[in-house]
Amino acid sequence: MRTTATLVLLTLATAMPLAAQEHEMKGGGFADIKPLHSQFLGWMASAAEQMPEADYSYRPTADVRTFGQMIGHVAGANYTFCAAAKSEESPSKVDFEKVTSKAALIAAIKGAAAYCETAYAMPHGKEHDEVNLFGMKGSRLWALTFNISHNAEHYGNLVTYMRMKGMTPPSSQRS
Repeated sequence: MRTTATLVLLTLATAMPLAAQEHEMKGGGFADIKPLHSQFLGWMASAAEQMPEADYSYRPTADVRTFGQMIGHVAGANYTFCAAAKSEESPSKVDFEKVTSKAALIAAIKGAAAYCETAYAMPHGKEHDEVNLFGMKGSRLWALTFNISHNAEHYGNLVTYMRMKGMTPPSSQRS
C-alpha cells in the first residue's frame, strides 16, 4: 500500500510540471481566455442579427436599457476595456447607446469584436503589465477578464429580453 501511494505521488510530481509546460506551449494567459470572449461576443452579434429591428426599442421595464441600447452599450464597453488592456486610446468615439439602426449596431458589435481580437492576441508575458481602467489599476489580464464578465452579464440580460419576445437565444440554439 505504501509503495503504491509513493509511486502515485512520484508519478503526479513528474506529470504536473509536464502538464504545466504543455499548457504554456499552447499559449497561456490571453490565449486561454480569448475563446470565452469570442463566444460571448459571438452570441451578442447573433442575438443582434436575430432580433427584428422593430424590437430594438423593446425594454422589459422603463428603468432598463432597450435591446438596441444594450447592444450599443456592449459595443462601446468592449472598445473601452480592450483599449485599456492595450494601454491605448479607444479607436471609437461613438456613443453606440444612441445608435438606433439595427445594421449600425450589428456593425458596431462586430467592429468591437474585431478590435478586441488584437487585445486578446497580445504576446504571452504581457498579462501582468499594469493598466488603468475606470480609475482602477490592474493587470492586462484583469482588464480582459473584467471585459468577459461584463459581456456575460449583459448577454444574460439579452437572453431574458429574447425569451420575453418568445425567441430562443443563440446559446440555446442547436446547430
